[in-house]
Amino acid sequence: MNTREYADPRETEQPKEQREVVAEQPGSPKRRVRRRTPRPMNIETVQRWVASAILFHVGSVPAITLAVYSIGIADHDFGRGVGLWLMSAVIGLLTAAGIRAIFRRNPLSWWLLLGILPTAVTGFYIF
Repeated sequence: MNTREYADPRETEQPKEQREVVAEQPGSPKRRVRRRTPRPMNIETVQRWVASAILFHVGSVPAITLAVYSIGIADHDFGRGVGLWLMSAVIGLLTAAGIRAIFRRNPLSWWLLLGILPTAVTGFYIF
């Protein structure tokens, strides 16, 4: 189906962020659809989001892997299992603090608890 869109003549009365567009399809009544015009993002904001997404993936994979792997190791050698378990906590904390630092926030926050979440969950299986 072909869809032709043209701007509503009352566009000047509405804010720039939302404008009505009339979608016309052959054989159907006109309907009004509200659309937001995208705001341009600052390049630094995009770079921060990309860097934090990369850091999240690079940091969370070892933290979760070590936390889960420490369960199996703790069955055979408890000391090494706890060591891996603590390493997963350190990696998770550093990842959460790094993400906070990328956005220029105080690294000491309640969000650090998300960094030790894999460690806290697997702690029930180790102890």
